Amino acid sequence: MDYLRVARKRLGLLVGLPVLAALIAVLVVLLTPARYAVTTYVAAPALQSSGTQFSGSQGANQFVAAFAAATTSPKVIDQVAADTGVGRDDLPDGVEVKQVGASSQLTLTWTGDERDKAAPVARAMAGRALTFLFASQVDAATEQVAVAEKDVTAAAAKITGWETQNKVTQPDKQFQAILNQQGDLRQQELSMAAAGNSRGEEAAKDALADGQKRLDVLGPKLAGYEALLAQRDAASSALAEATKGLQAARAQVGAANPEQVTSVGEVTSPSKLSELARIVPPVTGAGLLVAILLVVLLEILGRPRGPVYPEVPAQREPARV
Repeated sequence: MDYLRVARKRLGLLVGLPVLAALIAVLVVLLTPARYAVTTYVAAPALQSSGTQFSGSQGANQFVAAFAAATTSPKVIDQVAADTGVGRDDLPDGVEVKQVGASSQLTLTWTGDERDKAAPVARAMAGRALTFLFASQVDAATEQVAVAEKDVTAAAAKITGWETQNKVTQPDKQFQAILNQQGDLRQQELSMAAAGNSRGEEAAKDALADGQKRLDVLGPKLAGYEALLAQRDAASSALAEATKGLQAARAQVGAANPEQVTSVGEVTSPSKLSELARIVPPVTGAGLLVAILLVVLLEILGRPRGPVYPEVPAQREPARV
């Protein structure tokens, strides 16, 4: 194929298609409404302290991933739309969350069509996302505390009911006190016997017998009562643990206060010249490539089909004499 001949033949296509692509790109850039972006910086290292839900070697990555997911969650989008007046359908597409290096710090950039809405949206989205992540932890911890308190109250009520039914209060402590008293009475009995005080010895024996009767009454009941005490102790431990979790959750909410951990930058808008410099060259190159492929295709389709043989001149028959 004679490439120079083909290029001259298809020069209009080779030049016109890239120029047309470049013109279309220029028109698209110039006619597209300006977009405005603002970046919110979130720095809350206390949220990755020991014992929190985002602690550990992967805590920073998990926090950034959870924050990014929270920014586009339906609840947060609805709240930001109500806070700023921006349509909920316009919010998710303009969000971009990036981690700052390998740290727990991150940036949230929102891009939209209205300059005066950019900063309020970015601020509201960062605040609502932080609240969504950590306020829900307080709600869950509060529910756990309420459940644990109910368990403690129920266990204490069972103990009170048992004592009322058996007409005895704190039988475990009474049983131990009687045992201690029995030991003292045995010492008195021995002392009285050694001193020859028969009346004192008999009194000690009577007291020992009376104490033993009381032990015989209380002893069989201790197992059920101690089981109830164990239930109460377990419920109390669960309540203490739930209260500790609630305190930690509240501490996280304090550490995630948007007023303290977020800062909003200035609103920016990319210039048209920079957009043209970024978009027009690759679009022009793509148009040229398409033009070359189209020329090759036209040349292939324009070739004659089947073998072509050269014409052979007809030969005259020799004249007859």
